[in-house]
Amino acid sequence: MVDKSTVPPSLKRVAHLGSRTFGLATSRFRMTPSFLIAGGQRCGTTSMHRALAQHPAIFKAVLHKGVHYFDTDYAKGMNWYLAHFPLERTARATEEKIGVPPQTFESAPYYMYHPLAAQRIATDLPNVKVICLTRDPVERAYSQHAHEVARGFETEKDFVRALALEPERLAGEDERLATQPGYYSHSHQHHAYRARGQYVDYLQRLAAYLGPQRVHVVDSEAFFTNPEPVYQGVLDFLQLPAMGEIVFEKHNARPRSAPMPEATRRELTEHFAPYDARLAAWLGREPSWRRR
Repeated sequence: MVDKSTVPPSLKRVAHLGSRTFGLATSRFRMTPSFLIAGGQRCGTTSMHRALAQHPAIFKAVLHKGVHYFDTDYAKGMNWYLAHFPLERTARATEEKIGVPPQTFESAPYYMYHPLAAQRIATDLPNVKVICLTRDPVERAYSQHAHEVARGFETEKDFVRALALEPERLAGEDERLATQPGYYSHSHQHHAYRARGQYVDYLQRLAAYLGPQRVHVVDSEAFFTNPEPVYQGVLDFLQLPAMGEIVFEKHNARPRSAPMPEATRRELTEHFAPYDARLAAWLGREPSWRRR
């Protein structure tokens, strides 16, 4: 067996290109996703993705966790998108072994926030279900900033300064993305620290296009503190039986260089308060961070 850690990046790129070319040629024989993890960013989507991928009847997308078709790569077309998923014959063979029809999925946290993703998903995957995760939006914003700095997508290393720059960086970007096909905004994807925590706006948009019965919201704190019932709730939503032993792990956590300034925490808490109140009303339950 080849140790993937020793494979040069250039060879990995060639292998991915070859797999994608083959996938494109066989797209009509491939599975269509029955559900998506649509976000939110830094809310535990990777941990949920890996937990679900352990289920014998759930197949993840080939090569990448997230295909990013419905946000940044929509112009590439549906055949390109389907090329990322397992072959239907693989699903049939698995069903014969386990007695359960397999499902396939991908996870892209930008889907929840991108202004066109919900409409595109509803158009191209009319029966798809969507899983969304939420967490304390104040902590989410701080976590996103550390994440973007670490990945090189944020040059402003001071969180307070990055927050101050957000209105200018995002000015008009939602409108441009919604009205200009093919437009891409780096800041919209990587610098929306406050905006991405306004969950209720994006959940309501998804529900408007897909129907509320096809949107399942997971509280990340509940998932990390008591994962079994939360995971079972997701399986119930997907109409899948519990199968196999699932190992729950926390992925992509980043160490903090310093605590968030208390003044900034208070300002963000006040900013998110009306959004959190609307979220609680829409969900019919209090989010975990409002119960503390």
